[in-house]
Formats: sequence, C-alpha cells, structure tokens
Amino acid sequence: MILAVDVGNTDTVVGCIEEGRIFHTERIRTEPNATGAEAAIKLRDLLNLMSVRLEEIEGAVIASVVPPVTASLAEAIERLTGRQSLIVGPGIKTGLNVKIDDPSTLGADLAAGAVGVIACYSTPAIVIDMGTATTITLVDGKHCFRGGAIFPGVNLGFSALASSTSLLPDIYIEKPKRCIGTTTAECMRSGAILGTASMIDGMIDRMEEELGEKCTHIATGRLAPAIISCCRHEILCDENLLLKGLWAIYQKNSGKA
Repeated sequence: MILAVDVGNTDTVVGCIEEGRIFHTERIRTEPNATGAEAAIKLRDLLNLMSVRLEEIEGAVIASVVPPVTASLAEAIERLTGRQSLIVGPGIKTGLNVKIDDPSTLGADLAAGAVGVIACYSTPAIVIDMGTATTITLVDGKHCFRGGAIFPGVNLGFSALASSTSLLPDIYIEKPKRCIGTTTAECMRSGAILGTASMIDGMIDRMEEELGEKCTHIATGRLAPAIISCCRHEILCDENLLLKGLWAIYQKNSGKA
C-alpha cells in the first residue's frame, strides 16, 4: 500500500492505494505553518481514523503546490513510516511531454491530473480542476501537455465580493434556480455558479477550436459536481483523478522512491 497526498492551497487530500485501487480517502485543511512533528501527529491520527496501520505503508507520493507543507509532510511521513516520499516535480518521470515554455514551472497538481487522465481516459482531453483556483488544461492525443488557463475559484470569487463590497453578503454555494436572480443572494449565485459554468463551456469551445479536434472532458475538485452539473458540455466528474495520477507516477518512479 502507498500513501498518495495531493496538497492544495486550501485542502489536502490523503488516499491509500494498493494495486491501483484507491480506498480510505480523506480531505483535511492545508496548514502551511505546521512543523514536521505537528504534521506527523495529524497524519498519524488521520491514518488511525482510516483504520490504516503504519506498517502497511510501503511508500508515499506527494503532489503539492504549497512548498512549506511539502517539506513538513515529507518529514512527517518519514518519521511515521521510515519511508522517503516521492515528490512530484522536475526530474520525476511522468510520461508527459510538456510543451509549455518552461516545463520546470508545471505545477505538480496539473502534472498529476494530466497523468491521471492519460491512465484512465481517452485523449485528447481537457482537464478542469476546481479548487482555490480553477485550472483548465489540455493534453493532446500524443500525451503532450499543451498548457491551459487559470482563473479564480468560486469560493475565492465569493470571498472577494464579500470582503471588497459594502452591501454584498457572504453566502454559501448552492445551485441557483434560475439565471435571472431576483434577490442579491440569487444574483451572486447565478454569477458564481452559472457564470463559472458558462466560462468552462466557452473555454472548452475555444480550446477545441485551437486544437482542431474534439476532446474528452474531465473535471475534478471539491466544487466540480456543483458547477459541472450546470455546464452544457458533457463533462465527466472524477474526484480521485489526481490520486490516480499519483499512483501512475509512483509506479513509473518506484525505483527512486
């Protein structure tokens, strides 16, 4: 069994994988200021909650967009299991041919998502990852990572509205009943949910037009189900896409882990 960890700006997803089968997944808050010891205590408690024994863990792989957490989490895993973690980054085998201007700047989360798509779906594919930021990236039919787009996530947009305006409230995310809202809260939900869905639909159209062919569409992230249900394109939701990618990356690099 390996431990796969996806560290995002807001949440961290921890999953246990054995022979490609994902089980015991949990989502916790990302804590950038935690020390290695604090991370070890939290991870130990989490594994106990998941009924996973430390001696069952044969290795670990981490994809992180928060460098301080990467270091403390790798230290925590080594303290608990005696295993060094494989950290997704430059020099790690992914199977991707990265076609962006500076391949070394490709985020570990984007790499893991792309590898997960190649392992589990047909390409070319457009990957929508909805977290603190929303990313839309494209992997072509030759498994080349071609690039994509980044824009603020739904919660980030809500927070910006509530903190930067005097009269707009801080509201919860809920699918709007209609596009033309008749209350302030309805208007904000329409803008955030339907506006984001429309943006995703529009970006899919533009990316497919630039590529010159139709793509498979896959979405992941905590907010994906609520948003994707409002899109007009057929988009598959896969909450474990990045963990699947991390498993594939670990297999390619098992000699280095």
